[in-house]
Amino acid sequence: MSGSPRPRLVMKFGGTSVATVERIKNVAQHVKREVAAGYDVAVVVSAMSGKTNELVGWCNEASPLYDQREYDTIVASGEQVTSGLLALTLTSIGIKARSWQGWQVPIETSAAHGSARISAIPSKNLDDGFAAGEVAVISGFQGIEPLSGRITTLGRGGSDTSAVAIAGAIGAERCDIYTDVDGVYTTDPRIVPKAQRMDRIAFEEMLEMASLGAKVLQVRSVELAMVHKVKTYVRSSFDDPENPNPGTLICDEEDIMEQQVVTGIAYSKDEAQITLRDVADRPGVAAAIFVPLADANINVDMIVQNISADGASTDITFTVPQAEFQRAKDVIDKARKDVVCDNVETNMDVSKISVIGIGMRSHAGVAATCFQALAGRGINIRAITTSEIKISVLIDAAYTELAVRTLHTLYGLDKA
Repeated sequence: MSGSPRPRLVMKFGGTSVATVERIKNVAQHVKREVAAGYDVAVVVSAMSGKTNELVGWCNEASPLYDQREYDTIVASGEQVTSGLLALTLTSIGIKARSWQGWQVPIETSAAHGSARISAIPSKNLDDGFAAGEVAVISGFQGIEPLSGRITTLGRGGSDTSAVAIAGAIGAERCDIYTDVDGVYTTDPRIVPKAQRMDRIAFEEMLEMASLGAKVLQVRSVELAMVHKVKTYVRSSFDDPENPNPGTLICDEEDIMEQQVVTGIAYSKDEAQITLRDVADRPGVAAAIFVPLADANINVDMIVQNISADGASTDITFTVPQAEFQRAKDVIDKARKDVVCDNVETNMDVSKISVIGIGMRSHAGVAATCFQALAGRGINIRAITTSEIKISVLIDAAYTELAVRTLHTLYGLDKA
């Protein structure tokens, strides 16, 4: 009907999807399909595959102790190239388009360079572009800190966050995240060939899977989608643009008719274990260990404490991401003046396996069957953490694939 506002759609394409000019031409065909379907389209793009790593390498080569503000200026340029190339390509096939950098939209952020958080996205500029019939091609991963006027970046995978935030800001009907896989699977298909693509997954489950090792989406993008109730699809850019698969919808729990007890199995090999042996058991010991780690912005995950029979000492085990292991070890070494312990043991050869599912809230025995199945395979559990919808166990890395396959079969996901 004349004068009716057109529905809006955000499409996000990752580095592998825009790795070459030929692939950018393929992306343009996906965009053309949605424009023809009657949408006002905003496209968010990542840097071409490998480009950000190259730019980071140049930063390190120029100055190992670089200014984070200049680092952001340099690494944000990768997305600028992609957005310009896609706008050119769309124009060449008869679709009106223009590129937008983060500061032009503007995507306003905090001043935490390298890991900034989005604070606001005024939609007027994009609204005006849509009114003029333009497709907005937006550089992901970047924004601007309003007070200083400096370019900021949102951390690795930040283009996902850009896309979801823009979808919320412009009132998009949905946000389609295009990657090199055709949806979210029950586990890694490279480990379990019988892994199934899910039609739908709840925000909470996807949040757990993203934070526990599934590399499909950045954690903060899922958080934003959940808070702002942005329906988000994970789709493949390598599908035929004329006949793409629907992908996986990430949505509210209420939008899923029949919820399985267990939805998926995630794993992470990027774990490091630290154990403090024979720690003097007295008030304040745990704080003396974990407060300095928190002050250093080191994310501690699993924590296990065992009190000795006489109650005089305790062993404290916890895990940190491997990338933060050395910093964590340095913090603990400094804290030993306040923490009396016999020795500190470390282990980098561990993996975290997680069982995830909203259905676990209303079903007893999920943890028991997990532990029993792993024991039956001779897999020793080093640490355990649980929540309402998740069970995570720490095991020796050598057993990662066996554990994932065992649990995937145990909970009936081979035939989901």
